[in-house]
Amino acid sequence: MKLPYLAAGIAWLAAVAPVFAAMPEKPTLQVKTLDGKPFDLAQHRGKWVIVNYWATWCAPCIKEMPEISDFVKTHKNVEAIGLAFEDTDKAEVAAFVQKHPVSYPIAQVDVIDPPKDFDPPKGLPTTYLVKPDGTLAPPIVGGVDKVKLGKLIPASP
Repeated sequence: MKLPYLAAGIAWLAAVAPVFAAMPEKPTLQVKTLDGKPFDLAQHRGKWVIVNYWATWCAPCIKEMPEISDFVKTHKNVEAIGLAFEDTDKAEVAAFVQKHPVSYPIAQVDVIDPPKDFDPPKGLPTTYLVKPDGTLAPPIVGGVDKVKLGKLIPASP
């Protein structure tokens, strides 16, 4: 029996549950994308929004970016915003995105002062799903793919 793993998992959940519980029911997010355009989460109500924290040095992040991009392209009820969560020059992030293009906007957020209504990631990648009514589904720490997203986000009617 793997009781040490179970105990570690329970301890981790006990540690992070209060942090996740403190998040607002309907988060706000207003950022400027790498191309200088504003992104306001409130303007995307009525659709699912994938809020994906990632970094250029994160292998699972790089692996999931095309998966998220393809999912957004094939689901008209879904949008996404990528939040580059690293302390590096904006030009480096922009150059990375040039080499790894996606179908959704990318913004760089301050690791010291991240967006207030989303918990800072405990690991990367971290993905939040904002439901069409503006409420949050539980966060996903670790990589996502089209299959996992398809199980969490219902197809549009």
